[in-house]
Amino acid sequence: MQESLFGGIFVIIKITMLISHANKEYNPPCENGANIYSQLICRWFVPNIKTDRNWVTINIGKAADHSIVFIHSNINSVKKYKFLENYKDLILVCSQKSTCRAVENLGKTIYLPLSVDVDYIKQFDHHVHDRNACYAGRRGKNGSAQLTNVDFLQDMPHEELLWRMAYYKYVYAVGLTAIEAKILGCNVLPYDSRFPDPSVWVVRDIKQMIPEFQKVLDETESMLQ
Repeated sequence: MQESLFGGIFVIIKITMLISHANKEYNPPCENGANIYSQLICRWFVPNIKTDRNWVTINIGKAADHSIVFIHSNINSVKKYKFLENYKDLILVCSQKSTCRAVENLGKTIYLPLSVDVDYIKQFDHHVHDRNACYAGRRGKNGSAQLTNVDFLQDMPHEELLWRMAYYKYVYAVGLTAIEAKILGCNVLPYDSRFPDPSVWVVRDIKQMIPEFQKVLDETESMLQ
């Protein structure tokens, strides 16, 4: 606190920058995984993690010095996040260890596995799986065009996707969608040769990941001092 020229006391408040899915520059063709994860980050991590850093929860081609940046792309991540070379003192949050290694020249990396709001997803579970198989994800994703004899749930609002996906026994999905499918009681199958093992999509509750994120962030900050 500092004393003002008029004898009163005023408080200097540091305002952090937030670059997220809410920014006008972000205009995805559909409600994709990066969009959904950014919403989760802004709801659960941003208000609960103690830090003086700025937040970049979505890729719009710009950031800010002294930021926590979430890397959403595990494929071609170096190319897609090359713009980060223009910024200093970054902590990069990656959901796969291989991505940490790929972008380590752009900032200090943190490995934080994907997580979702489990309670929110569970409300869409019908406990009835009377349909056989579907693909769930964005239109044109790598490997999806080769799928046959399946229904395609693609490019639709998130809640509609969850409600429809819950009826299927088998779901071809990756990333957040694969985790959501497992919560809904579906069996997840691979379709993208780059992600051949569905067991990597582990169900984690984002609310329970808050202390883990805080711990690894504090450890990283101590190493940077």
